[in-house]
Amino acid sequence: MTKLPLSILDLAPVSEGTSTEAALRQVVRLAQLGDELGYTRVWYAEHHGMPSIASSSPEVLIATSAANTRRIRVGSGGVMLPNHVPLRVVETYRTLAGFNPGRIDLGIGRAGGSDGRTLSALRSVGGEHFSEELAEMLAFDQEGFPANHPFSAITVAPENVDLPPIYLLGSSGASAAAAGHLGAGYSFAAHFSATPAAPAFAAYRAAFIPNPVFPAPHAIIALSALVAPTDEEAQFLAGSQALSWALFHSGQIRKLVSPEAAAAHPYTPRERAIIENQSALWIIGSPDSVKRQIEQKVSESGADEVMITTTAWDYELRLRSYRLLAEAFGL
Repeated sequence: MTKLPLSILDLAPVSEGTSTEAALRQVVRLAQLGDELGYTRVWYAEHHGMPSIASSSPEVLIATSAANTRRIRVGSGGVMLPNHVPLRVVETYRTLAGFNPGRIDLGIGRAGGSDGRTLSALRSVGGEHFSEELAEMLAFDQEGFPANHPFSAITVAPENVDLPPIYLLGSSGASAAAAGHLGAGYSFAAHFSATPAAPAFAAYRAAFIPNPVFPAPHAIIALSALVAPTDEEAQFLAGSQALSWALFHSGQIRKLVSPEAAAAHPYTPRERAIIENQSALWIIGSPDSVKRQIEQKVSESGADEVMITTTAWDYELRLRSYRLLAEAFGL
């Protein structure tokens, strides 16, 4: 039986008691570990205005990690297209591909990845213009503007470098058919969305048009998972994620808290409700337990690949979680 491809989604978490510089150094350590253990790819999300997350510039993280690894694919998960000028995205990712042939992915999302005020400062155009932004980006890459279009005479540099494989990202299925028609990959954000992935994957495959880059559809499911030697330890460590999620959605912006702080926190009824609502999406436990739950998610959704994001206050224990997961799946 073919092994299930496992990948990493890194949000570059910043833990309380550590500096952002230290958190950024962990980005390279995790990419190197994934490279060593046999993970397929590592992607970086784009978020802005969050002190607990240092992934505001995925292209910089991609360049740094790619330069410090040998095999693993490195990409965006994703570029939030409403925040960017399409031509600039093409230039940036062609440049990354030129430096790292065959190792870069371009994941693209329609959300802004932040609050309204921050998006205003970014001059984000909003997700309602996503289709037009995507069409413009592809036209720049494929020289697809009509001859009378003002952009038709623009030379996109670097020339003669293919844009990396494109994946559309979704959390509700809205982008699924579009990814199929485009002949792109598709990644579903089940790590934060309670919407079932199976209908989105079915719509994606039904609409899929084969092409040289993607001769067949490729569906990735992103999951939140934390692995420890025992279920009890994993549940204790997961307290960091639970409290941080509750605080964030209560308007209290902090870095990632320690599990000890989480255990001692006097939770309000609202915080408990927030955690109860979201924690059903988190896979937490021993290696065997987590492996079974991930395999069930794959069976239910029909995913071709699993991308794991892990939230842990202790960076060493976060690396250990990815190690234990790789061992459980025999990478």
